[in-house]
Amino acid sequence: MRKSALSLMTLGTILAACSSHDPILPGERSAIFGATELNILNTEIPNAPINAPVAENAECPFVRDTSNVIWNGDRRVFSGFATPNFVKTDARPVCRGGYVYAGLTTGEVVKVAAKSRQIAWIADIYRPSNMTGGASVLDIVAPVVLTGGSVYAGGLGDAFCKINDATGKKTWCVDIGVGLPFIVTDAVSYVVATDGHLYAIKTQNGDIYWRTPVKAQSAPQLRDKIITVGRQQFDAATGVVQTSGK
Repeated sequence: MRKSALSLMTLGTILAACSSHDPILPGERSAIFGATELNILNTEIPNAPINAPVAENAECPFVRDTSNVIWNGDRRVFSGFATPNFVKTDARPVCRGGYVYAGLTTGEVVKVAAKSRQIAWIADIYRPSNMTGGASVLDIVAPVVLTGGSVYAGGLGDAFCKINDATGKKTWCVDIGVGLPFIVTDAVSYVVATDGHLYAIKTQNGDIYWRTPVKAQSAPQLRDKIITVGRQQFDAATGVVQTSGK
């Protein structure tokens, strides 16, 4: 389901008036990233990962409802903007170090102190053109990934971003839409984008080692240096098709 253009235009007006501190959603807010051309290196990944790491996530009892409210049982921890339409998702908030992290239907990731309910930061995960142009879908439906000192998030507003966990500032963003779980390793992130490609993204700076078309919109799996997407298999270092999935 899709949000109305009117609702998004109204939200865009509110957000445009906000600087680093949002008067409606208190806490530090990182600016919307500038759109850039994809930097595709078309090169093999040195020391490509063998298997997908186990995602960092402490026991997390929180849930986010369709009105962008985060709950701990019957206790309201955070209230965001309610949207009349939304994309259904099974993604739940994740927890670390006394904080809860959640993606919202309005295209943001929020970090909230679980006990005090204070907002640490809010990061916008969408391209500027998707807000000013009245884009109808900004939802973050893929699970947020925490690893090291970084937070990785992708949204349907054509953005996949690495965020500094301490500050909420974006280290980099890539202009691709993301609606599926993705893999993050020390060197590379494997992401199936809404444009029908599997991307191997350098986690250091957001450069793209390679991209290759996929036949199915399916979350990537990594095992023994092979990326599986649906029935297709790809070399994790080069992106070369190993099994076509016919």
